[in-house]
Amino acid sequence: MAFLRALIGAVRSARHTPRSAAGLVPDDDVLLDAPDERLAPALVAAALADPEPAAKLLATTRDAAEWEDRDRYVTRLATFAYSRGDWLAHWLAAAPHDPDALLVSTQLAVRRAWESPARAERLRELDPLIRTVTEEAPHDPVPWRLALDHARGEHAGHAVFETLWEQAVRRSPHHYGSHVAALKYLSAQWYGSHRAAFDFAEQAADDAAPDSLVRALPVRAAYDRLRSLPRPDRSAAAARLDGAADRALALSAAFPAGDPWPAEVRNLLAYVLVERARWTDALDEFRRIGPHATSFPWGAPRGAVQEDPLRRFLAVRDLVRAESAGRTPLWRPGYGRAGRGGPGGH
Repeated sequence: MAFLRALIGAVRSARHTPRSAAGLVPDDDVLLDAPDERLAPALVAAALADPEPAAKLLATTRDAAEWEDRDRYVTRLATFAYSRGDWLAHWLAAAPHDPDALLVSTQLAVRRAWESPARAERLRELDPLIRTVTEEAPHDPVPWRLALDHARGEHAGHAVFETLWEQAVRRSPHHYGSHVAALKYLSAQWYGSHRAAFDFAEQAADDAAPDSLVRALPVRAAYDRLRSLPRPDRSAAAARLDGAADRALALSAAFPAGDPWPAEVRNLLAYVLVERARWTDALDEFRRIGPHATSFPWGAPRGAVQEDPLRRFLAVRDLVRAESAGRTPLWRPGYGRAGRGGPGGH
């Protein structure tokens, strides 16, 4: 019987894999952390040591209160400056008090401090810089999101963190980056618990606007939970894990397939769906992702092994395609074995 099931599974995979591949972009077309059409020119110019497009981009997001875009662009520009910082040095030299240049350089400094073996000490040295960028941001939540990340690494107590959180949400009540920072603080890995993280994420999702990425915050809590749970112990948390995935599926379906805006949320959702063995939902989500693979979560270390995020994305996508094909019924209702409509077809 086991041999028969294996044979049938092989036939199903062979018959349905081409169909299951429909809507998936070819491997060679998948890009890792591809910038959107606004950020790309700024990164190209930065590679040529020209900070002006980046300065204009961030000034536009500040003036237009495009806080979600602004947060992404600050993070991506700081990541670029991590290995190629000439353009940022030129910008700071030409405009040492530019709030956007200071914000990018502070994001970069916090990242470097986080990577130091003396993390808490290095972060404490940045206290004056954090105060400067927050005090000069009367409406901008992004410096306060950065302050939340800084406080977590500095081992700030609950009262300090809550004060920073209040400042962030006062400026933008549904800012996704600030919510992610708070969720990390409340996680079991840091100063909370899995229950506290889920409670916070679910309440925030309930309160968020229908198209807000905060609606997908529970799937980040699910990701943390899955990474901490051995597979045999996951059944106890199944309802909450699947509920988080269902919320994120509803949000993802509201955006066009291939849209770069929800790409990281979609990649995270695909990861959770795969861990829950929800193969059909995962395949649909990979179709929605299109060419937009993201380093998070695929680049997260597994034990002592640092993953190649793009390679892992493609490998998992192949697994999902094969698993989905292997579970497709060999003969669907209404279809005869010899063709449509029963023996002999039409």
